[in-house]
Amino acid sequence: MDFKSLLLGSAAALVAVSAARAADAVVIPEPEPVEYVRVCDVYGTAFYYIPGTETCLKVSGYVRYDIGVGDLFGLQSADKLDLVEDGVLDINDTYFKRARAALRLDARTETELGTLRAYTELKFQWDTNQDSVDVVDPIAGDTVTVPFVSAGNEFAMEDVYIELGGFRIGATDSLFTSFTDYAGAVINDDFLVPYGPLDGDMTHQIAYTFTADNGFTAAIAIEEGNGDPDAVFGSDADGDGVVDTVTTIEAAYTLDDYIPHVVAGVGYAGGWGSIKAVGAYDAVWEEWAAKVRLDVKATQTISAFIMAGYKSSEDFSITDPVTGITTTFDGPNYYGNWGGEWAIWGGGSVEVTEKATFNVQLAYDDFENFSAVANVAYEVVPGFMITPEVAYADNFEDSDLDDFDGEFGGYLRFQRNF
Repeated sequence: MDFKSLLLGSAAALVAVSAARAADAVVIPEPEPVEYVRVCDVYGTAFYYIPGTETCLKVSGYVRYDIGVGDLFGLQSADKLDLVEDGVLDINDTYFKRARAALRLDARTETELGTLRAYTELKFQWDTNQDSVDVVDPIAGDTVTVPFVSAGNEFAMEDVYIELGGFRIGATDSLFTSFTDYAGAVINDDFLVPYGPLDGDMTHQIAYTFTADNGFTAAIAIEEGNGDPDAVFGSDADGDGVVDTVTTIEAAYTLDDYIPHVVAGVGYAGGWGSIKAVGAYDAVWEEWAAKVRLDVKATQTISAFIMAGYKSSEDFSITDPVTGITTTFDGPNYYGNWGGEWAIWGGGSVEVTEKATFNVQLAYDDFENFSAVANVAYEVVPGFMITPEVAYADNFEDSDLDDFDGEFGGYLRFQRNF
């Protein structure tokens, strides 16, 4: 076989193999059209349809940086250099700081029974915290408390619940606190004179809210309470009819049987403002509390509110045998956590410019606790707020061991909303 015949044979073989492979070639299907994310404007801005479903989802949140100073919001620490080099305990004032990221997920779908909703808010933060350590003086033998500042990560689940129509089940703020729209538009709105369970006191809750087209609303909830707050009790140890012992009970407000806490509220809102009332029964301590709030829109840029609270109370007093100072304590009441039987809050907001709003709140209770808080919320650019705030606190009962004697504090917040 000569070279020419070999070349022709090889070419024929290659043609046959190519034809066989062509017969077995894989057919590539046409690409399916891409389903782009659709805007869902049924529930307001920033909702979009989850691809392939009729569920609308909103992802939102904020990143925040807080700085606190002064007697009310700052921290204290021992001067480490003086303590180590000279053995002298000097106490310095220093900053409180917090960096927080919050993420909110809100999913909604329309059904024959109303809107089906799932909502949660997650918080991640890095805080500076007030700590202390007890040290024994080697010479005097006394125990000395040395304050210092620590820092660490914290995680909190602020809300997690399911709603169908007006029905809600999950964990969130107490209806006693949220139904009357909390308090004023200041950062430290519950400082010294609280208006109900708040500040991380989330509770398990089963609730129903009815909202009419004419502005009328009504709500009822059963709640479990929260185990974080403590309660104090006074007892007569020697039987002379005078309280001489104070006992602290931890996890005082979570249910201890199958009888739940109960909250109910009614309200009406119109173009002029709104009025709301809410009442609650503490099933653990068999106490009750109630609040009424009035909001008025004076103009398009000026608004004001006033709120009053009243509760059943088992207050008691104890006298220090050494100093002779008498201190009055509040008996346990999960919902009425202000001092004494009654409390009042008031304040308002004024839009000074398109970017700046002035907010103020005053509060006073039966134990003569007084607080005044004011701030200016300034929108630097859309989505970015800077809010400087100042606060003043005083207890007008000079014999109180926990007296706030005309103390001030400053707070500064930077917040990027998205």
